[in-house]
Amino acid sequence: MPVAYCRTPLGITRITEDDGFISAISALDEEREVTPAPTALLQSAIDQLDEYFAGTRKVFDLPIKQPGTSFQQKVWNQLLQINYGNTISYGQQSNKMNDPLAIRAIAAANGKNNLWIVVPCHRVIGSNGSLTGYAGGLWRKQWLLEHEARVMGIGQTKLQF
Repeated sequence: MPVAYCRTPLGITRITEDDGFISAISALDEEREVTPAPTALLQSAIDQLDEYFAGTRKVFDLPIKQPGTSFQQKVWNQLLQINYGNTISYGQQSNKMNDPLAIRAIAAANGKNNLWIVVPCHRVIGSNGSLTGYAGGLWRKQWLLEHEARVMGIGQTKLQF
């Protein structure tokens, strides 16, 4: 599986390609050498992430596929419906999925999302507006939400949680 590493405002990001699809994008907490992408698809993913961080891209256009159960796939597909700059609660997400009792299962599936930023689980917050679990760290989740609010020119430029 080809892999690329790129530098972002939130640290080094690892991008994995598998069989013509981007299968994983994750933020790393350690430093790593950044080298040219070994494939055109990985370079496209890097370019699109650069555009996202520059505030010029709000929707990703990449072939993506990550392994997961049919329930997880359904949850991740619903995440793709959350517009840039918006947030929903886990309860709202469960209602949109017509499964209001599955809040914990939905939260667990969000936590297993391997496609950081592209499948925007960072846009799901607690019902009281609080930041809740995020695999990349709550500081990254807050940064991403503030970045999108700033780009959209909505609300505060610094969110208070």
